[in-house]
Amino acid sequence: MRRVVRAPWELLKGAFGWLVLFELRNKVLLAPSALRLRRFESAEVRRLAATTAPPPTALVATVIATHRRPDALRAAVRSALAQTVRDQVVIVVDDGAGLPELPDDPRLFAVSLARNTAVAGVVRNVGIRLTRSRYVAFLDDDNLWEPDHLERALAVLDSPGGPDGIYTALRRVLPDGTERDTLSVPFDRHRAARESFLDTNAFVARRTDTLHFSRLRRTPKVLPREDWELVHRYSRAHEVRHIPQATVRYLVNPASYYTTWSG
Repeated sequence: MRRVVRAPWELLKGAFGWLVLFELRNKVLLAPSALRLRRFESAEVRRLAATTAPPPTALVATVIATHRRPDALRAAVRSALAQTVRDQVVIVVDDGAGLPELPDDPRLFAVSLARNTAVAGVVRNVGIRLTRSRYVAFLDDDNLWEPDHLERALAVLDSPGGPDGIYTALRRVLPDGTERDTLSVPFDRHRAARESFLDTNAFVARRTDTLHFSRLRRTPKVLPREDWELVHRYSRAHEVRHIPQATVRYLVNPASYYTTWSG
């Protein structure tokens, strides 16, 4: 009997992919909170735009979401500012906890939300909407970029016939500094419906109306994550490619604010 009951679910998973089905469920169940957060996000963009100096226009806007990790945040900011691509603006968006002292650099802007949302997508969206650039890149406050991360990305994005978005390989590092493994999976939209191998710390994309994160409140038990949702949705109408070089040091962090840790 159990096998008969599960048969339709297995057929749907085979046809569409379990991640796609789970995301559809999330949108049905969590829609009310997403609508409220969308209104809050827009209000914060208006408030911050009215009370802070506008960041200069740049080729790349790097959005760093943060919450109560001052030392890790400063390291992440330094790795963003140390990029060989200088035509960049870095915007730090704090999720309502307050900002620590940060490096003095004219390319760096930092804002703090009026209250904590605990929704990474909303925090990143504020950074996207407050900036003006051709491309947008993302870096979380506990991860680091190699100095050539943006250079490698732009070399592909700006090439003749180049894609709209790329993601590099990332080197996953344990809290004691030892390397766990390297995540490097060529983009395959069919595979992405069944396997989450996309992380926005490695993602650089052309700015379009579809480049925004889900506002759903994703607790650690809600799958898929907002990283997967963004790239899967973006790739419906935009070409995405993979660069196999590892340019991101990703901390596999048991104390992560936004993600779970699997070992």
